[in-house]
Amino acid sequence: MQRLIEPMQYFEQFPARWTRCLTLLTTLTVGFMVTPATSREFDLSGSSANQQIAQRQEPRELATIPSRTFRDCPDCPEMLEIPAGQFIMGSVDGDPDEKPAHEVSIPKPFAIGKFEVTFAEWEACAADGGCLRNKSPSDEGWGKGRRPVINISWNDAKEYLTWLSQKTGKSYRFLSEAEWEYAARAGTKTRYAFGDSIDKLQAQFSNGKPGTGRTVEVGSFAANAWGLHDMHGNVWEWVEDCYLPNYVEAPSDGSARTFAGCASRVLRGGSWDYEPQDLGSAVRYKLPVIYKVDEVGIRVARDL
Repeated sequence: MQRLIEPMQYFEQFPARWTRCLTLLTTLTVGFMVTPATSREFDLSGSSANQQIAQRQEPRELATIPSRTFRDCPDCPEMLEIPAGQFIMGSVDGDPDEKPAHEVSIPKPFAIGKFEVTFAEWEACAADGGCLRNKSPSDEGWGKGRRPVINISWNDAKEYLTWLSQKTGKSYRFLSEAEWEYAARAGTKTRYAFGDSIDKLQAQFSNGKPGTGRTVEVGSFAANAWGLHDMHGNVWEWVEDCYLPNYVEAPSDGSARTFAGCASRVLRGGSWDYEPQDLGSAVRYKLPVIYKVDEVGIRVARDL
């Protein structure tokens, strides 16, 4: 099943507001063609598949728990250093676009935003002459400050990353899908970083009445084992990868999958208006790069 977030706010080429309705489109895949497993994929056939994954998913280089945090400027996002290591990306029993589960090696440490980028941080960019494409995204009347910035397209977010890089002299960027999932799992092999279930004390997600919820301030819930907040829920987070419908021939080195003419990018993590099953560490969604949605924001990465 491939998932697509329907636009809820503004399509950049049209000023009219889209009707407020977010639907989950399910595309039934018939006769889905999968190429033979490569050397970096697993044989997931047979009754031993789950046992195979469980054995391969045991943490290998997780003795060093991330602890160093820093900011490169007063208005920059707070960053947290993530160690190198290996993990199993994807799932055995999830949707087709989460398969095949495969081993990924993150070859070197990198830094990730401890929180989703906030309105206050976005406004600092705009005040400093950056973020020209979307200087004042709508907060839907929910409040700004420490709430995650929303209604920003992938292209808008790219401008924010460019501004951060120019301001600090450091290489700020989107996370790759692999880096995002590695950080979200934080050494776990369960559906969520907190186990195989999640509740309203752990994340901001749907209240059962579509369109009636809202974001909360970043850090309102406890962090995962590596100190990262809101990896599940609150807002979907743009990543670098172009969307492809499965992990066949996916890179094993943690790099992003991109190609010329990529129209849709991947989002991760779920949002305030999605159900718990859509918040899992392996769940993938997609959205065209020009859409601005009140459920989508960004978490930044930086090379060390």
